This record gives sequence, C-alpha cells and structure tokens, in this order.
Amino acid sequence: MKNPRFMYPVLILAFVLVPNWAKSQDYNNAIGLRAGLTSGLTIKHFMGNSRAIEGIIGIWPYSTSITGLYEVYKGAGAAGLNWYYGGGAHASFYTGRIYYNRYYDRYYRAYDDHAFGLDLILGLEYKIPEIPFALSLDIKPFLEIHRGGGTYTALDPGLGLKIAF
Repeated sequence: MKNPRFMYPVLILAFVLVPNWAKSQDYNNAIGLRAGLTSGLTIKHFMGNSRAIEGIIGIWPYSTSITGLYEVYKGAGAAGLNWYYGGGAHASFYTGRIYYNRYYDRYYRAYDDHAFGLDLILGLEYKIPEIPFALSLDIKPFLEIHRGGGTYTALDPGLGLKIAF
C-alpha cells in the first residue's frame, strides 16, 4: 500500500465510535420482522458473552427460505447501540409458476427448485431504552447454489424491528 493516510480517519472513527468492545446486548430474546431481499419473521436468542443465534423465515410470493446465523455483538459507543457481524447458511424452496415480465413483454415459467447458500451479516442494532423494541439495519450478502448448478449472489440490505424480552 503506497499511501496509508486514508486509514487514519477510519482508525480514529473506530476508536471514537467503539470504545467499549466488551459491551453486550440489553436483552436475551427477540422476535420481529425483517424487510429486505430476505423479508420475513426473525427470531434471535443470545447465548451469553455477546454471542447470538438468529433465524429468519423468509417469505415471498411462490417461495420461502430458512436462514440460520451466528452473530457477535460489540458495543458502538452509546447505551443500547451495538455493531454485529457473523455468518451462517440458508435453504430456499421455490414453487413453479407462470409470470409476465412487462419490460420484455413475455411470459416466463419458473420451475420448482430448491437452493442452498452461505450468508454473511454486518449490522447496527439499537435497543430502545425503557421500551421493549430493537431496530436494526444490516447488510446480509449471500451466495446461493441451485439444484441445477446455477448460482445467485446478492447483497440483501435489511431493516428490522423486533420485540425484545
């Protein structure tokens, strides 16, 4: 790297925003909704030591998915605010249907299919003090391999609202 000067602001920002790396979450369990490419029901359980498992049941027209994630939480410098990162896997199930694409003025047939994939996640979550709600904003890139050997990748940004208990 010829000029590492661009790293100085990043390091300073990291030390200012994340002074308490050992801070844990403010709740044990949560259930809620995630809106994004993977939209649906989300369930989270903290296992202690700032580690959590999260499941997402994704629901779309003509398909469903099940995602399991392992997440690590780090304090982000304010009460109730945490960074999280991790990874996991998912399985998707598609049902055959016929649909119309207006742009190409054509009908297409989608066949029954299933796929498996690997997921990463990076996000920021805020547990609202004194009320049992947590808001999250994340990006969940994934690689999906379909039955026939085709692959699909996406960044999958998402917004979540959970009831914490």
